[in-house]
Amino acid sequence: MCLAVPGRVMEIEERDGARMAVVDFGGVVKEVCLEYLPDLRVGEYAIVHVGFALQRLDEESARRTLELFAELGLLQEEFGDPWEAAAAAAAIANAEVQG
Repeated sequence: MCLAVPGRVMEIEERDGARMAVVDFGGVVKEVCLEYLPDLRVGEYAIVHVGFALQRLDEESARRTLELFAELGLLQEEFGDPWEAAAAAAAIANAEVQG
């Protein structure tokens, strides 16, 4: 299973020939490569997997997913690595969808 987490682009810069962004994942901020989405802009949301923005996402879908993670307490740094927590949340959500 692959995990992708929605995040909001806060800043964009060119670094060593690559388009990079600072992305906010519900309070957890990470650097992300934008090479697969060259027209993504500040303020937009994208699904990110292993440090790469892969697909543009509408704000409502992104917020719902991040709210679910927050409700489960999985994006708070005191619960450990937020990426591991997000993976656990995705597994729970996937199990609920599949019934």
